Amino acid sequence: MMKPRSVKFLFAMFICFVLALPAGIAEAATTITSNQTGTQDGYDYELWKDSGNTSMTLNSGGTFSAQWSNINNALFRKGKKFDSTKTYSQLGNISITYNATFNPGGNSYLCVYGWTKDPLVEYYIVDNWGTYRPTGTFKGTFSVDGGTYDIYETTRVNQPSIIGTATFKQYWSVRQTKRTGGTISVSEHFKKWESLGMPMGKMYEVALTIEGYQSSGSADITSHTLTIGGGGGGGTPGTAAKTEAESMTKGGQYTSAISSPFNGVALYANNDLVKYTQNFTTGTHSFSLRGASSNSNMAKVDLKIGGVTKGTFYFGGSSPAVYTISNVSHGTGNQEIQLVCTSDDGTWDAYLDYLEIN
Repeated sequence: MMKPRSVKFLFAMFICFVLALPAGIAEAATTITSNQTGTQDGYDYELWKDSGNTSMTLNSGGTFSAQWSNINNALFRKGKKFDSTKTYSQLGNISITYNATFNPGGNSYLCVYGWTKDPLVEYYIVDNWGTYRPTGTFKGTFSVDGGTYDIYETTRVNQPSIIGTATFKQYWSVRQTKRTGGTISVSEHFKKWESLGMPMGKMYEVALTIEGYQSSGSADITSHTLTIGGGGGGGTPGTAAKTEAESMTKGGQYTSAISSPFNGVALYANNDLVKYTQNFTTGTHSFSLRGASSNSNMAKVDLKIGGVTKGTFYFGGSSPAVYTISNVSHGTGNQEIQLVCTSDDGTWDAYLDYLEIN
């Protein structure tokens, strides 16, 4: 049984959790079938098509699924839209870490997509494609994130754009070998393009995107973290490095998905855990976990990085709260992050919503 704690300690913990309550709970999944834009769980989303049948299910965080048939052109995306007043370097490092299943069924891309203004540029970083591999005027190659990309430039004349009909450049980084998951160091592509005489303008949008052209197919983005801010390339966590617990890999005997008090994961016994791999270019960050206890008893979840315990998150009741472990030192490069139950005493279960790295 859990040892009794003093009233003073419990009162202090209660005040801490009340102050840490977040403003809202992640929204439930929504399906849209026609052109629409909006914001969900901090991510901007858009479904755009000119004709055909489309369906986009907006899941938690940056995740979504897409289906299309008999379309001319359609794009499904989640990311961030900006006000076109800052360059990518002024915004800070941009990276995306994702996993997906991708069934193109014809001409389609799995990519990072967006626009800049002044100059007006439509850009693609293509990790996977269907029956057509994008090409254009060859500008060079670029090795990053465990692969090599071919770089192309094309020109669109009097075509639709974010400012109406216009003539503009398209920039392309196309991976030489297909993949459906990993880190895309977006800012590193921008830097490489500019070094090749392909100038970027003020940022309008960056998004993980599925695009189909005169095809049918489906895709499921099962995890997606967009990071903006921080230094250097390689996926440094920044102001938006939030990973949903349900997108992490489950481990242990009893770890299960839950839908209340939020869409997340429950740890029911010792050695139950969730984990994922994060790339760090600097060695100190703060980690904030949103979670709850199954009852009024205090639930405890250990933070492990690279197999080393870095601290413990505490949740003193069934109302969702955020607990932060600040200034955690850890290694750089790819590090495995684990959220693990190690002190279960049979009186509580731990519910996990998301982990945010700042």
